[in-house]
Amino acid sequence: MPEGRARVAGEWDRAQLIAWNDEFVPAAHTIPSGAVGWADERIAGERIAFWETPDGAPVSMAGLSPVAAGQTRLAPVYTPAHLRGRGYGGAATVAARRAALARGATDLVLFADPANPTSSGLYRRIGYRPVTDFFPYRFSPAGPPTT
Repeated sequence: MPEGRARVAGEWDRAQLIAWNDEFVPAAHTIPSGAVGWADERIAGERIAFWETPDGAPVSMAGLSPVAAGQTRLAPVYTPAHLRGRGYGGAATVAARRAALARGATDLVLFADPANPTSSGLYRRIGYRPVTDFFPYRFSPAGPPTT
């Protein structure tokens, strides 16, 4: 574990969460979902773990979905590019996992890009194992073409 500590993101972290969400979405090739509402929902539900340095600067985050039927998803996990490679993302992920288990989760789901050896290797080192592959589909709101 790197030096520092985990903490739950609070209202004072709102701008940081919004900024990091705006950076995460294109980096992870995910669909944007209103960063302001996203941040407010996670703050209210205490569902974002920050890893911060000893001087209190947040350097990584890991989020959780609500626990449903014993299952939760860890997402997003994000460390700004200039702070990567120092163990912050792994530390934030472990903190979020502990929080999920404390909330009653028995199954934790984490989606990762198997083509990214850095994140895939990290998740294996901290105890995750691959279960299956998924293929993303994107559908047009216009529907299928007509003839």
